[in-house]
Amino acid sequence: MLAMEAIGTLGRLTLRVSGTSMVPAVLPGDIVSVERTKLADVAPKEIIVFAREGRLIVHRVVAKLDAPKGKCLITRGDRTHRDDGMVSGHELIGRVTCIKRGPRHVSLPLRPKFVGRALRLSDRATRLYLRLIAQ
Repeated sequence: MLAMEAIGTLGRLTLRVSGTSMVPAVLPGDIVSVERTKLADVAPKEIIVFAREGRLIVHRVVAKLDAPKGKCLITRGDRTHRDDGMVSGHELIGRVTCIKRGPRHVSLPLRPKFVGRALRLSDRATRLYLRLIAQ
C-alpha cells in the first residue's frame, strides 16, 4: 500500500478524510497530517490511521491491550457505536498530529462531549450539522 511505503520512507504523510465516522472532531474534506509511530507509543484518546482491507481508517484509540498475539489497540470512530476489531502494529500507519480544515489548523480535539454524543445518535443530525458548519 502506497501510504505504508510513504510513511516508511518519509516518516509522515497527509491524507484527505472522506467519511463521517469522526464528526465533529474530523470532518469530511479535512486534511490530516500523520506521523509514523510505534504501537507502544500510542495512548488512548489519540487519533490514529490504520490500514484494513485495502482502506485507510482514521479513528480514535479507546484502549490498549495485551492480546495473545501481542499488544494491540482498540479503536472507534467518534460517531460509531461499536469498536473496530483489534489494530495490530502491522496495520498501524501512524498518529494524527494535525488537522487542517480549509485555511486553518484545528487543534487536536479530545473526545467530543455533547455534540459528539448527539451526532452519534442520528445520521440526520450529522447531515444537518455538516450543512450548518459549511455555511
